[in-house]
Amino acid sequence: MSKPEVSITYEPFKKIVIMEKTFFKTPEDIARFTSVIAGGKLAGLYWVEGVVFLYFPLPASTTAVAKELLENGKVYWTFVGYSLMTKYVPVIETKEKMIVPVVDISTDPVLTKVAEWLKEQKT
Repeated sequence: MSKPEVSITYEPFKKIVIMEKTFFKTPEDIARFTSVIAGGKLAGLYWVEGVVFLYFPLPASTTAVAKELLENGKVYWTFVGYSLMTKYVPVIETKEKMIVPVVDISTDPVLTKVAEWLKEQKT
């Protein structure tokens, strides 16, 4: 029995379209928001290059969105919430004792570009 030939390629997104963005004044504010929208379920934040954020991608479940993704490498994020957080910490705890994990994903080149763009927005 012969082994199948497998080809692996890496094709990062070519474009991310952010449809709505909200700047939170403090990391605690975005942690509070994250905890509330998760409805008591475990939810976390991403940290890259001094920015802590979360995003909601538009699912590629419609033909139009799937076509944009496959043919053009374009994805849509319906919402991005972010705050500046110079130093990485693995957990943000709010004064209400909400605990939100934070994942350092600074090795991801795509999310690093997103963080750089968010920093430029200033709010």
